[in-house]
Amino acid sequence: MSGFNLPSRADHVGSFLRPAYLHQAREQYFKGEIDAKALREVEDKAIREVVQLQKDVGLKAITDGEFRRTYFHVDFLRQLGGVYTDEPRTHKRADGSEELTPPLIKVIEKVRHVKNIQLDDFNFLKALSTEPGLKPKVTIPSPTMLHFRGGRAGIDATAYPELEPDFYEDVAKAYGEELKSLYDAGCTYVQMDDTNLAYLCDERMREAARQRGDDPNALPAKYAAFINRVVAHKPQGMTLAMHLCRGNFKSTYAAEGNYEPVAEALLSQMNIDAYFLEYDDDRSGDFRPLRFLGKDKTVVLGLISSKFGQMESKDDIKRRIDEAAKYAPLEQLALSPQCGFASTVHGNDIAFDEQKAKLELVVDIAREVWGE
Repeated sequence: MSGFNLPSRADHVGSFLRPAYLHQAREQYFKGEIDAKALREVEDKAIREVVQLQKDVGLKAITDGEFRRTYFHVDFLRQLGGVYTDEPRTHKRADGSEELTPPLIKVIEKVRHVKNIQLDDFNFLKALSTEPGLKPKVTIPSPTMLHFRGGRAGIDATAYPELEPDFYEDVAKAYGEELKSLYDAGCTYVQMDDTNLAYLCDERMREAARQRGDDPNALPAKYAAFINRVVAHKPQGMTLAMHLCRGNFKSTYAAEGNYEPVAEALLSQMNIDAYFLEYDDDRSGDFRPLRFLGKDKTVVLGLISSKFGQMESKDDIKRRIDEAAKYAPLEQLALSPQCGFASTVHGNDIAFDEQKAKLELVVDIAREVWGE
């Protein structure tokens, strides 16, 4: 069907709540009580269980729940040559909730691909996803994170006196080599998680970009060109998706705002196959930005909250799909939760049975709307 390129109309962003025994093993590892091999064996057990959960609810895109990571982005980025990150921190908001303070991400040397970062993890996942119709999906952070967090000041001037073209091309080449290593192992579905384009919908974040010396009106097109450099290195036959995230730490968020400031660059100029867009509440704005969606691209509507356990009304979700279809063809749409259930190891404030029920709701609605 034209415009649709995912394994199913029911998809998900990728991260899942960690079971208590995995939290315990990670704590033992960081205390030096068990070694890396013992931790990986516990992770393997937890991943087998979460893969079975995905199969049981009827999902076709299968992830490892990001169970080997502490944070969705830092664990990957720090394994690129030339990149330095510190540990994210948390602080209390005025209302008592916790907020994640973004980690320092700096480019200190020429960026390069020094090892296959996700290959072993993918091979383990692939062995668990062999049934017909299933497609193992790898999630990685967007390359834009190497620029947005620090701007020009976060990128070493000796390594990169000018950012264009060497910085962007070096990062794209490093990502391309990672994607090729995955593709050669049989991976045909990769999702990049990007907070930065979503943050550029929020006036507070736009002002922060101005303070760093960047023009928030110019950044969306610049980032679309950046991503297109990565796409140019992507193996033919691999589906590359992007999830736009407004923050997802312990059921809180960091940004809000309509997609309009980034919509044209994102949906028309960027050569991505699919977009996972958060649309779970009013902070995401309306569906009008979908009018920019290019042909043969898919938008996965994140209409089901992964932050809170309260179940959505099936009829309400169907009405919202109909509303979105006024701006983008129904055959180019799909459905998912708005984000993962645990973008960080801490997880959202939602129960395991609620997590499962949310996924079952996604699958049920997709079957009824698209006939799957």
